Amino acid sequence: MKIATFNINGIKARINALPEWLDQAQPDVALLQEIKSVDEAFPTEIFEERGYNVETHGQKSFNGVAILSKHPLEDVTRGLPGDPDDAQARWIEATIIGEKQPLRICGLYLPNGNPAPGPKFDYKLDWMARLLERTKTLLAEETPFLMAGDYNIIPQAEDAAKPDSWREDALFRPESRAAFRKLINLGLTEAFRARTPGPGHYSFWDYQAGAWNRNNGIRIDHFLLCPQAADMLVDCAIDKDVRGRDKPSDHVPVWVDLAA
Repeated sequence: MKIATFNINGIKARINALPEWLDQAQPDVALLQEIKSVDEAFPTEIFEERGYNVETHGQKSFNGVAILSKHPLEDVTRGLPGDPDDAQARWIEATIIGEKQPLRICGLYLPNGNPAPGPKFDYKLDWMARLLERTKTLLAEETPFLMAGDYNIIPQAEDAAKPDSWREDALFRPESRAAFRKLINLGLTEAFRARTPGPGHYSFWDYQAGAWNRNNGIRIDHFLLCPQAADMLVDCAIDKDVRGRDKPSDHVPVWVDLAA
């Protein structure tokens, strides 16, 4: 089962590029972030025509997450538990029945947190604390699961072309990275690093200052796998070339192949 995550930075802006990538890459499941659309306005039919079941958790002009799946989706839930007053659309879950066993898919768009310090950074850390608790609950349920999306976290210096320029940024501050490590330390596997060591691998290049042409990127889109899902891991890779296409997102897809 090929599962991809892709921050598309607006469904309207990527209305041609996203279907083109889907047709080429053929993921069984695609987790989307920053759809920037209310549920009613999301162009569901474009993806249903391609054989995908579509579930969205949208928000006008900002945020928004979605799941596209060629497998039926069951028990769909929206919103990260722990704060009923949080109106930002950043989390969606569903269960997919694979050929061998069910798999819980969690799609996320973690808060950016800038400027830091400040209220937005506090929200980021609070959100990550809630994510930690949700992860503990999922682990206790013992259903295989993965959590994938735009984490807005640069885990290590090797995940940035110019790490020194990110030292005070919310994506690379010690508090953010420590919260990410807490997730890993629960027993999760960071899929890309399980397959590919070393520097030079990025999933985001800013639109400004020629970042793409200079390969001045960062790796902030991640798959975290529970132990059962990690046992199914066949491969994980970044579709870097998508960034060089017409009207690209500033992110590119990352995907895993699971024996599920």
